[in-house]
Amino acid sequence: MKIKNILLTGVAVLALTSCNDYLEVDAPSKYTKEFVYSQKSEIERSLNGVYAQALVGDLYGNAYQKTFILNSDVDIAISSSSAHSHTTYQRFDCDDEGGDILKFWTAAYRLIEYANIFIKETEGSPIYYTTDDDGNQTTTPDAEILQWVGEAKCLRAMVYHDLVVMFGDVPFSFAPSYEQGSTVMLPVTDREEIQKTLIADLQKAVKGMSSTSSTTVERCSKEYAQALIARIALTAGGYSLRPDKNNTRSYGSMQRPTDYQNYYRIAMNYADSVILAGTHSLIGSSYQDVFVNECNYQVVNNGDVIFEIPFAKESTGNTGYNQGPTYSDYEGATVGAWGKCDGGTRLNAFYRFLFRDGDARREFVNGMWYYSYFTNSEGNLADSVYIRNDYSVHNNKWSKLWTNAGSALGNTTTGSTGINFPYMRYADVLLMYAEAANELNDGPTTKAVNCLSEVHNRAFPNGDGTYLTDIAASKDRFQKAILDERKWEFAGENMRWRDLVRTNTYSEELVYSFLRYYSAGMQNVGSMTGYEDAINDHDGYTDGNGYIDNLPSRVYYHTYNIDEVNAYGLRMYRAQLYGYQVDDAGNVTQKYPNQDMQSLRIYNAYKPMPSPVTSAITRGGFKAKSWLSADFYKWGNESNGQPVDQCKYSFYGYIRCDDGGNLWIIRDGVLTQFSNIPAANELPPVRYILPYPGTVIQRSSGEYKNYYGY
Repeated sequence: MKIKNILLTGVAVLALTSCNDYLEVDAPSKYTKEFVYSQKSEIERSLNGVYAQALVGDLYGNAYQKTFILNSDVDIAISSSSAHSHTTYQRFDCDDEGGDILKFWTAAYRLIEYANIFIKETEGSPIYYTTDDDGNQTTTPDAEILQWVGEAKCLRAMVYHDLVVMFGDVPFSFAPSYEQGSTVMLPVTDREEIQKTLIADLQKAVKGMSSTSSTTVERCSKEYAQALIARIALTAGGYSLRPDKNNTRSYGSMQRPTDYQNYYRIAMNYADSVILAGTHSLIGSSYQDVFVNECNYQVVNNGDVIFEIPFAKESTGNTGYNQGPTYSDYEGATVGAWGKCDGGTRLNAFYRFLFRDGDARREFVNGMWYYSYFTNSEGNLADSVYIRNDYSVHNNKWSKLWTNAGSALGNTTTGSTGINFPYMRYADVLLMYAEAANELNDGPTTKAVNCLSEVHNRAFPNGDGTYLTDIAASKDRFQKAILDERKWEFAGENMRWRDLVRTNTYSEELVYSFLRYYSAGMQNVGSMTGYEDAINDHDGYTDGNGYIDNLPSRVYYHTYNIDEVNAYGLRMYRAQLYGYQVDDAGNVTQKYPNQDMQSLRIYNAYKPMPSPVTSAITRGGFKAKSWLSADFYKWGNESNGQPVDQCKYSFYGYIRCDDGGNLWIIRDGVLTQFSNIPAANELPPVRYILPYPGTVIQRSSGEYKNYYGY
């Protein structure tokens, strides 16, 4: 692919290429602002410099994908610490000294500054308008330049939106810093005012932008701008944590605007604009294909993805290094073409029980195995696959291991995979439309049901009975179905906690997320908590056969010795071992992205079953390798009869258990003991809002102030 040189005059010189290009930097001394913004080629390079700011690890390259995905019933970072920490953002227990907050804040405002400069200078450029045949300037903007300005406005709106979701009211301006003076602090602006301004700015920009049918999903398009308007509007119309400015110790309260339906209407209309454009579809590829394509650097412009952040191979982005199975090394070396994988961005251990049977997303996303290396008896480095049986499972949406071996990243490569990250997908647009239409019409419309159905049906190739008919029976049932669908659809995409905040359901879901771990840990030491029925009811197991008191605590699995398989010509088992799951009749039930590395056949991942009979999987006189087993949910401390610390403290800043077995929920920093699960409307809000960085507050000389008990 073409190598591009990127320049942003007046701020810094940066480089950006599309996903597989290398970066190259030009010396800044030969450029002036007047030169850059008087030539289209240089304006395009300057725009690429704006894109480059989104790729850094402190922003979307790593932090957005890992550090600031907060704990929920879907995504989780386990913690065993019973003490406060500056940096435990995921468990709602941090403060303004957390270094990652300052890094994210700084990177976000750097992108905004680059975008502000680009928009200001480009709109003031002598070539912003076209010229007629006589060389006279017209009042018609140049179409290509107008598209570039729209792209910069999308990037600016994207990062402002994420700042508002994470920090609440934040400093806000569309003016470059050189217009404000070096000593002027940007004023903190109410989040609703920011959201209104972003929506209006994008509404103007979208009129001059190109469709993804004529550009690429690695750049901001008309459809992305429309989808981003819908996302900002839906967020603005939803709930958020508001501060009590008369009491800085208060964690605040959940509120939504009185005119929230106006925002829902904007969201519905702009989501509908994307749908009516017809440029994106879920038809033609599976859910799994969306992410495997990204892992193989395949850009699909008419599919699910509307905008994916375009990382550069071997240079930026940790997509597929953070996610997927751990692939550890041995004294710095690894076997195979892929190199080390961290695999540390995980999913809740109980997430897989929250799916409906037959959902292909469950089998693909929930990764229950990992890889490690050792020196074999011959003294050679060898690899082995292991079952993952700790406090979480891997998110298998992305992985370096899904990259075809022939185009892999190299043995010594760790992060900087260059795998793109899907910031906006068509599935999200369909579900945003369904949610907004359901709210505005006091129940689901036919189109809203069809939108949800399109997402749901892709995940159920064999259908799902009367499910879609049942959920359309009422407004509340349909709203719950939308949230469930988003729960199943967007694991690892920094969505779930935001959806729960917007719908004011975060408090309730965190209580049950904690109780699942607590209950499993107590059962391990022979005690029932009394919460099991409530958990089963909450999770939709209403037939008296709930999973939480009937977990598959011993899971059976096996692999095969490949030499034995080859010797007996057992092609079925070779397929099963290397990339496929095959049932006893020889039917392929699941195809894994990597066809070269082992994966485990797991017998009872979702319900307890008796030990499998080895003879049932015997073919051609060859007796398969004996089933192995692993103990799950061994989370009890027999010395004190309590769950281990990982079960007690992974939601530390909201709900926890002490060493005496007492359960506590935190309201405005005060621990309140409980034994019965409080009603949803009695629960305190979750302090998901992050504090302004302490360094920023100090530099503001009193202009900025933290609330929410920080």
